[in-house]
Amino acid sequence: MAAVTSVDRDRDRDRVPKQDRSRATRQRLLEAAVACLAEHGWAGSTVSVVAERAGVSRGAAQHHFPTREDLFTAAVEYVAEERSTAIRALFPEGTAGDRRAVVAALVDLFTGPLFRAALHLWVAASDEEQLRPRVTELEARVGRETHRIAVELLAADESRPGVRETIQGLLDMARGLGLANLLTDDRGRRERVVTQWASLLDSALG
Repeated sequence: MAAVTSVDRDRDRDRVPKQDRSRATRQRLLEAAVACLAEHGWAGSTVSVVAERAGVSRGAAQHHFPTREDLFTAAVEYVAEERSTAIRALFPEGTAGDRRAVVAALVDLFTGPLFRAALHLWVAASDEEQLRPRVTELEARVGRETHRIAVELLAADESRPGVRETIQGLLDMARGLGLANLLTDDRGRRERVVTQWASLLDSALG
C-alpha cells in the first residue's frame, strides 16, 4: 500500500472546497436561470444573461451546462424539486384533516416564479424541436410527483372510482388559477375557489 505524501494531503484539502465552490456556482446558475426565464421569457434569457446575473463567467456557466437547453431544463427541474420539498415541509406531522390548507398549498405551487418560468419554457418548447422532448419528459415527471404529494396530503384512496380523476381535476384547476394570476392579482377569487374545492374534496374523498 503506497504511503500518503504531503502532496496527497494538500490535494485532498483543496478538493473539498473546490467541490463546494462548484456546487455553489451550479446552484447560483440554476436560480438565476429561473429568475431570468420568469422575468424575460425564453427569448431574453441567454446563457450570457444568466451568467452575469449569477456573477460567474460564461465559460463557467458552460462548464456546468454545455447548452442553453441543458441550463433551463435543469433550472426548472431544480426549483420544482425544491418546491416539492417545501410543500412536504408545510405538513411535517400530517394535515390533521385540513384539506383547505392542502388545496391552498397546492395552488401556491402554480402561482409563483417557478410556474411563470415553466410556462415560458413550455411555450419555447412548442417551437423548439430540440427542447420539446426534454421539457415534455420533465413536465411529466414533475406532474407525477405533484400528484403523489396531493394524494398523500389529502389521504386519498385512489382505488375508489373517480378519486384519481378528482385529484387530477384539482391540479388542473390549480394550474388554471396560476395562468389567471399571470396577468392580474387574482388572490380574492382564488381564495373563494380554494374554499369551494376543499368542500368538494370532503364530499368526494369522504
